Amino acid sequence: NNTAVGRDALISNTTATENVAVGKDALKLTVSGGYNVAVGGSALAANLAADNTAVGYVALTANTTGTNNIAVGNNALDSNTTGGSNVAVGQGSLAANTTASSNTAIGKSAMAANTTGANNVAVGANSLQPNTTGASNTALGKGALASNTTASNNTAVGFESLVSNTT
Repeated sequence: NNTAVGRDALISNTTATENVAVGKDALKLTVSGGYNVAVGGSALAANLAADNTAVGYVALTANTTGTNNIAVGNNALDSNTTGGSNVAVGQGSLAANTTASSNTAIGKSAMAANTTGANNVAVGANSLQPNTTGASNTALGKGALASNTTASNNTAVGFESLVSNTT
């Protein structure tokens, strides 16, 4: 009950079920994880987990054991390895995220530098873009909290609101 279209799509599959892989190397290393959707070259290529959706070139490509992630856009969540329950919509959104969970980033480069900061919401291009470890932030609007790197528990609403806040 799997669907694979493209060179080396789901090539390592042994017992995985209910997966859809479209594109070269999509779900390439998935052996037993199920209920994944990967559309795009190398989407979810390293995935060993279940319940992930990746649409776009190298979307969620490094994911190994992270579950319940959604990545839409080229390079969205592409460095994620074990982080779970993340949503990234937009080119490069949450691109550096590795282990952080429960983040939502919508917009080009939203939270692009985030690595381990959890429970953040960023809506708007470049919102919370340089955030690396800051947690529990909310940034709504293009460029909101656009200089934040490690500060936590901030709320910024509006174009470039709290744009100079860093730590």
